[in-house]
Amino acid sequence: MKIYEKAPAKINLLLDVLRKREDGYHEVEMIMTMVDLADRLEMEELPRDTIIISSQVGYIPLDEKNLAFQAARLIKERYDVRKGVYIHLDKKIPVAAGLAGGSSDAAATLRGLNRLWDLNISEDELCELGAELGSDVPFCVTGGTAIARGRGEKLEHIGPPPQCWVVLAKPPINVSTADVYGRLRANELKHHPSIPAMREALTQGSFQDMCAGLGNVLETVTLEMYPEVLQLKESMLRLGADGVLMSGSGPTVFGLVSKEAKLPRIYNGLRGFCKEVYVVRMLT
Repeated sequence: MKIYEKAPAKINLLLDVLRKREDGYHEVEMIMTMVDLADRLEMEELPRDTIIISSQVGYIPLDEKNLAFQAARLIKERYDVRKGVYIHLDKKIPVAAGLAGGSSDAAATLRGLNRLWDLNISEDELCELGAELGSDVPFCVTGGTAIARGRGEKLEHIGPPPQCWVVLAKPPINVSTADVYGRLRANELKHHPSIPAMREALTQGSFQDMCAGLGNVLETVTLEMYPEVLQLKESMLRLGADGVLMSGSGPTVFGLVSKEAKLPRIYNGLRGFCKEVYVVRMLT
């Protein structure tokens, strides 16, 4: 039997960092939602007790460094599963892009193996497992739209954003999340985006207020380290996107667009200097 799971990308409509915690993590408040750009995972049981991962792309690790591998190993150890699994990752989400591709693959692996092996693990338990793998994994397990607190694992699900188009553009650089957080001086931040304002915008279904409420304090670091990300933001606004923000620690920038007629100009304008450009919808 084969099991198939989609692993959608996430974007941060809002990302705030409150402080650095004693355990070395940062205390965050984020509002995250998912978009229709997804990896696809195919899982098949193996008779021998092993984990094998393959992919059509050659630039991702396929061993213990892969989060899907770590997720499979964790679920096998925690629930004493003595069977093996073959996982094929059909990668569509750019790597090291601030879109939680690896975290979403891990979440899809947890969901898929729960079904493949009839483990009957609750969603809450899957989220707890996911938190052991990475801060974004619990959200990727559940999907939807949520406020994430703590280091990202405390989730409060809220209503979906107003439907719109999302243009994603990733410049040809990779950004280390650890590097960005390492350079962030949370106690020196002068401006913090407003969770209540963004929540209200989503509750009211106001596209204009959602665009006005976009904010990501990690831009203070990434835009200084990589001026091309700032250039990408400015270009997207100039080409007509209604609201523009860097997702996660970057370098991917997304633009929210209400009118479909604007999309060709934005897409073609960005493709002039950025190879990875995607036009998607929010998953609501």
